[in-house]
Amino acid sequence: MKNVKMEVAGDILTITVDLSKRYGKSSSGKNVIVASSEGNQVGTGDGL
Repeated sequence: MKNVKMEVAGDILTITVDLSKRYGKSSSGKNVIVASSEGNQVGTGDGL
């Protein structure tokens, strides 16, 4: 993942994205990319 931090505390999942970072425009050019899952990811086995 790019610019995404996930933390689990008990039953709470917190997803943090730094909105000050930029990764260029989307392929359509209409949006600015600030984070990405970078497509389908293989599971890590830790539930995230």
